Amino acid sequence: MSPLSEFRLEVVTLPVADVDRAVRFYTEQVGFGLDVDYAPHAGFRVVQLTPPGSAASIQLGVGLTTAVPGSARDHYLVVADIEAAHAELAGRGVPVSGLRHKKSADWQGDFAPGTDPDRRDYASFFGFADPDGNRWTVQERGHLAR
Repeated sequence: MSPLSEFRLEVVTLPVADVDRAVRFYTEQVGFGLDVDYAPHAGFRVVQLTPPGSAASIQLGVGLTTAVPGSARDHYLVVADIEAAHAELAGRGVPVSGLRHKKSADWQGDFAPGTDPDRRDYASFFGFADPDGNRWTVQERGHLAR
């Protein structure tokens, strides 16, 4: 029997209308690091950005995708302290939603406002969108292990 191949998510492409505006948003407001900004000619540009502590990156640019700008939905960022991440992004001018958590222990219930009282993994969330409308969910995992 052969071992399973390793698959690691490396890059997710986001469709944006204005590359420079998106780069400013992700670097200056969200805090992603700029890894690559390569434009060999007017019809092609790739910008790769990485969230702090992440092995996976996002890319945006010109000539990368035919997807409609702002059509990316429900990409997740994971943090160990949802309240600190929420305050940091809000303080940087990112339009964040309110904190919410899953009310039910079996994950079948509705959301309630605020952070999960028990700080359960995967239970607390907030969201934000980039200037084009690509939507992100920030989720807490590992708070109790800190």
